[in-house]
Amino acid sequence: MSDETNETTGAGPERVIGTPPPVKSGALPTPGGGEAEVFKPGAELDERKAKKAERIVALCFLLAFAASVGFMVYFIGWSGRNGGMHGLERARESNLWLGGLMTLSFLAMGVGVTLWMRRLMTSVPIEQARYDMATDDDVRSSLAADIKQGALDSGLGKRPLLRRTLLLAAAPLGLAPLFLLRDLGPLPEKRLRHTYWAKAVAKAKAAGKPGVRLVVDSGPEASAPLKAADFNTPGGMITVLPEGIYDLGHDALTQIAKASTILINIEPDKIKPIKGQENWTVNGIIAYSKICTHVGCPAALYEQTTHHILCPCHQSTFDATDGAKVIFGPAARPLPQLPLAVDEEGYLIATGDFPEPIGPSYWERG
Repeated sequence: MSDETNETTGAGPERVIGTPPPVKSGALPTPGGGEAEVFKPGAELDERKAKKAERIVALCFLLAFAASVGFMVYFIGWSGRNGGMHGLERARESNLWLGGLMTLSFLAMGVGVTLWMRRLMTSVPIEQARYDMATDDDVRSSLAADIKQGALDSGLGKRPLLRRTLLLAAAPLGLAPLFLLRDLGPLPEKRLRHTYWAKAVAKAKAAGKPGVRLVVDSGPEASAPLKAADFNTPGGMITVLPEGIYDLGHDALTQIAKASTILINIEPDKIKPIKGQENWTVNGIIAYSKICTHVGCPAALYEQTTHHILCPCHQSTFDATDGAKVIFGPAARPLPQLPLAVDEEGYLIATGDFPEPIGPSYWERG
């Protein structure tokens, strides 16, 4: 049927194949193409089925309430023991329980509201005529009446059980974000001022040793002490850690993340010693913190020809021959240097901790 025919006969435009057929005003279409019965405003529901639906909805709201309270109880109880939820090993467990409880709370709330709408509210099609924006008193009165009728159809006034359980379920959800603010802390205070190198060196000196031995971080020789003679080829770079750090148990991963150090072999005549740190290298072997001073990524790339240390995250570049000073990129500070020496058996040792806090400048350093 053409558009001209429609205009002549007064018929509407031709229906596109695949779209539902037109229905009468005030009726709802069904998948079969017919018209479904709709509830008129104020229509009474089957009270027996409505009571059953009401109990199910109330149960969902109570479940949402219990999950929200469980979220807060777990957060307070867990964060107050065993070092809290902060740490690489405990993060997975805390995320599972906190995320699961909050998901259950929102899911139960959503299911309850959906069942309430589908089973306990009357379905009335709304038609709105468009006129001038200004409204007269009759329209305002009609709107007020419609709002009152909508409140009546929703069952809020008629079904106090749903109203009370909904308010009960919503109350802890409003408080839950306040508990999440606590997850921004606690402040590290002075814990980032020193790494495990300080404790390991102090322990070694208490045992009558000049310092703590360096061990290889990974590979077939992981955890093995490193001799200076085993790392005498210029251009090499490996990651090292203080001896004994793997024996810390659940705290090992956290301490390894802060104490990771890169060991680089450079021709001794190319190193520009820093005042007060002239004896911190061993035959061209020099050690720097592996944590980039920009945002804490591992500065783990080394260019042998230029002696540049590169952080792959944001391309901060440090000069390994000149105290790891920043020569390119967003980092604001050099990589802290670790003081090195050799013990009587020829093993590389650290004689102290980094002279300044490792990591980004925005970290709290006490």
